This record gives sequence, C-alpha cells and structure tokens, in this order.
Amino acid sequence: MPGYNHPLYILAFDHRSFFAKNLFKKKDGLTKEEQEVIVDFKKIIYAGFLRGIELGVPQDAAAILVDEDYGVDILRDAHERGLITILTTEKSGKEVFEFQYGDDFAAHIEAIEPVFAKVLVRYRPDGDARENALQLDRLKRLSAWCHANRRGFLAEPLVLPTEDEKASIGQDAFDRDIRPALTVEMVRQFQAAGVEPDIWKIEGMERADDYRRVVEQARVDGRDEVSLVVLGRAEDAVKVEAWLRAGQHIEGVVGFAIGRTIFWDALQYYHQGKATREEASEAIAQNYMHFYEVFVGKS
Repeated sequence: MPGYNHPLYILAFDHRSFFAKNLFKKKDGLTKEEQEVIVDFKKIIYAGFLRGIELGVPQDAAAILVDEDYGVDILRDAHERGLITILTTEKSGKEVFEFQYGDDFAAHIEAIEPVFAKVLVRYRPDGDARENALQLDRLKRLSAWCHANRRGFLAEPLVLPTEDEKASIGQDAFDRDIRPALTVEMVRQFQAAGVEPDIWKIEGMERADDYRRVVEQARVDGRDEVSLVVLGRAEDAVKVEAWLRAGQHIEGVVGFAIGRTIFWDALQYYHQGKATREEASEAIAQNYMHFYEVFVGKS
C-alpha cells in the first residue's frame, strides 16, 4: 500500500509560469538572460532552505520541491547532500494536466532521482466528466510508475471555485463551506481510478474536523500510512498560520508545502535592489523556520 507517514516540511519553489509572468510579464518565450535570472532566484531560495536547516528545521524532514527546467543543479546538489528532493512533473500553468516532458517523463525522473515525483492538477470532482477522466488516466500512469519503481508519489490536486462561486459567495466562504467536502470526494475519485499518492498536498482548511475527514478518506481500506501536507497558496502569513494550526495535531497531517508566502517578498526586495543576496536568503530562512515552528507548536 502507498504511504509516507513522517514529518515533512517542504519549501516549494517549482514555480515557472509564475516567475515568467511576475518578473517579465510573459507566459513563455523567455530570453536566455531572463531564464538565468529565474535560475539565480531559485539558488537564493535554496540557500535560504539550507540556512533554515542550520536554524533548526530538522534535516531529516526538510524537503525541497523544485522543477528541472530552472532547478536541476539544485536538485543534484540536494541529492548529493542526502536531502529530501521532490521533482515536479507537470507542465506549468495548464488547466488540464500534461506531463512536462510527455512520454519521456520517466526518463527525467530517473535521471534526477528525486525521493518523490510531484504532480499538480486542477480537479473538480463535480466538473467536466470527460476532462476529469482524461486527467485521472494520466495521473494513474504516473502513480503506477512511481510505485513500480520505488519512487514516492506526491499529488497536489487544486479544488478551485467556479466563476459563479467566486461571484456569489467569494473565496473565503468557498474555502470554509464548500471545498472540504469536494476535497473528500476528489480523494475518493482518485482512489477509485487507481491514483494512489503517498502524500496529498492539499489546500489549507480552517477546521480541524475537515482535515480529519480528508485523512479518513485518504487512509480508507488499508491506506494507513498515507499522509497530508498543507500548501500555502501564496496567502498572507496570518492565513497560512491559521491553516497550519488547525491541522497541526491531526493524525495524518504531517507538515506543509509552502512557497511564495516564504520567498516572494524577499526576492522582490532583492530584485528591486533593496536587499542583498545574503539578506534575501536569510529572510527566506527565517520565514521557513517560522512556519516550521508554527506547525510544531513552538510559535
């Protein structure tokens, strides 16, 4: 059976289209110089991650989630250090999941040797049936390959509000009152289709009981070691802290996967010439350490 039931504190910086859009106002077609800026930014984040371990984030639970395009050297260095590495496998910014390297996805995973392969997918269990079936078929292929090749599988299914829901009730009410039940049903549909993550990377919830219901479904029928980590969704620190505190004492919620909430402000200051590289990395380290302390109840 799938599973990974250990603490896991992930600094996520596998973003690609986000950097292109927010730094260069582009979706694609970056110049070599622009690509090198993103590579450099990710090295600053990685330096902050390593500093975070020095500050006290446990090394055996600290992990990086990075893409191959801009972070291959980081992934190799972390692998050599014996750190937990997670490689993203999806094309960035797509509404329907596609493999970043098509049918060659397995060769890229084998070349990088991450501890986990990760996939992000936008999935509404009550959404378009044909689109859902297509995505589930692709996800099952990745899930089966990971388990056949002793590679961990981390799934990040985003359950997003419709435009009507955004207009009628808003994001906060959707998060609180609608998404938890949809998330449970999404997990059930994945399982029924043969998609078996070791770890579910899910959007934060305000109530402990909602986390319990998701864990209960994630661990149904003998999946006793499957776990959850809470993502940050680029929200402000106060909201992310509330999500972490709601899940911190729930059996099966083992940590977090936070990215932009940790690194984006620091990188912007650096990009604007308001901070040095070292200051940016230190700020990232302090933020990473802070969310670790929140989750474990030290802050």
